[in-house]
Amino acid sequence: MAHQKTILITGGGSGIGRETARLFASKNWLVGIADVNGAAAKAAADEIGPNAVPLTVDVRNIESVRDMVAAFTDRTGGRLDVLFNSAGVVFMAPNETIPQEQQDLTIDVNIKGVVNCCNAAFKALKSTPGAHVISMSSTSAEYGTPDHAIYSGTKFFVRGFTEAMNIEWARHDINVSAILVAYVQTPMILEATQKAASVDKLGVKVKPTKLAQAVWKAAHKRGVLHRVGLDAVALNIIVRLLGSWSRGIYKLLTGY
Repeated sequence: MAHQKTILITGGGSGIGRETARLFASKNWLVGIADVNGAAAKAAADEIGPNAVPLTVDVRNIESVRDMVAAFTDRTGGRLDVLFNSAGVVFMAPNETIPQEQQDLTIDVNIKGVVNCCNAAFKALKSTPGAHVISMSSTSAEYGTPDHAIYSGTKFFVRGFTEAMNIEWARHDINVSAILVAYVQTPMILEATQKAASVDKLGVKVKPTKLAQAVWKAAHKRGVLHRVGLDAVALNIIVRLLGSWSRGIYKLLTGY
């Protein structure tokens, strides 16, 4: 008898995470929708239906993450086919104007959150044949991006961590990958009180539904870095061709 496939999504209460939950649930996967905003997670699960399980988590706190994983895997018999690290924050401004509390939050959610979730989910992933970890990185991990200094650094971490863990966890039959994309039409970008100049120059083109489809594809193939959208592909080519000379392109894009 075939097992129902399972995916655990952080940041699942809105934006990319919510769209991804909707897509996987429509494919008859059991979806754990985890969010620091428990009410948002429940609202998403209620909307999506019986294939969705609402969970509350603070990814910065390892005990909270362990509780989230335990609550979901209790429902799945210990199986976890996909962990999708979608939770993340961004504050756009010159670095010296971003309060220390916001800088710390960015590091704690975008870095510690990914590490905590991978560590807590490892046992379940290892016991599930062909498991996947998928994390949200960014085109800011191609070249350091002004007005995104801390955020850019965290996404470089996600990229490097992903590349290393893809090698390490291959022996456990766990594929570890990351998605690199430019601006996505989510409240975090569209409703930001301050936006980087590159938002206007590049535009906010990618819809959350397109990201959800990219996660679906990543969950069904091997690979490390998946770039979504023409901007992501173009920026990768620029950096590969120009190396440190990409600085001029990034100055142009960001108005510096």
